[in-house]
Amino acid sequence: MYPRPFHYHRANSLPEAATMLSQLGDEAKLLAGGQSLIPLMKLRFANPRHLVDLNFIPGTSYIQEQDGAVQFGALTRHSEIENSSVASRFPILHDCAAGIADVQIRNRGTIGGSLAEADPSGDWATVLLTQKTEIRCLSPRSERTVPLTEFITDAYTTVLEHDELVREISVQKPGIGSGGAYLAFKRSAPVYPTASAAVQLTMEGDLCKDAHIVLGCVGLVPVRATAAADALRQQRIDDKSIATAMDAVREATDPQSDMRGSAEYKRTLAAALVKRAIEVAVRRARGEHVEVSHIHA
Repeated sequence: MYPRPFHYHRANSLPEAATMLSQLGDEAKLLAGGQSLIPLMKLRFANPRHLVDLNFIPGTSYIQEQDGAVQFGALTRHSEIENSSVASRFPILHDCAAGIADVQIRNRGTIGGSLAEADPSGDWATVLLTQKTEIRCLSPRSERTVPLTEFITDAYTTVLEHDELVREISVQKPGIGSGGAYLAFKRSAPVYPTASAAVQLTMEGDLCKDAHIVLGCVGLVPVRATAAADALRQQRIDDKSIATAMDAVREATDPQSDMRGSAEYKRTLAAALVKRAIEVAVRRARGEHVEVSHIHA
């Protein structure tokens, strides 16, 4: 099926794009990587009258380190992050970027577009919620910085105003003794996960000083499993503490039964993914080089 007719607009700068959104009204949409919007338009689930293309704006795709943080331009492609030196030193970012769909989608999809879409099955929000992440937003009126914890409010819903867009994503680099991992279970590489889990731990010897656990695809928004993380803090990471965290993960999830599996299956799967992610995160926190890949049915 072909999309309904629309007017195409090419922005030359991010401020110009925000102004276009303001002038064109509620029926205008931004085109970044297009890996979510274009399929929806072809199915006629999305029918914008205007598309504002961001892809020809210079300086919107970059990865830079400054003041203890990594900044990503909104149009930075998944593949650029996957192959960056930053990702090689920040393994959870590589886990995420390298596991998104297939090569074609990773070459087109953008980190800013993924976060702004707020798809409950997306990867980046789940991973970045385990980090101290800020979203820098731009509108014709002003610029503001929003913590990622406050950015996504519901499925496909963020705090962005209609004429506001994502300019940059800033992620604080973890400290010494910190390690993270992201794992997803998929029926095949190109599809969305059935469930996913991101874990970030800070270790001091065998003791877990801090923990963050976020679950994907088991709720309308990424689920911050705070009770599961609390079960690990100030504890030795052993079979007992991991089992307690897994029980808390099952309680935290609120999945819906669908073609990917029953709600109970997804709860059990999320807990198993957390167990694996904890084990990898501990090894990485100790300085080990551990490669992981998503699990395919």
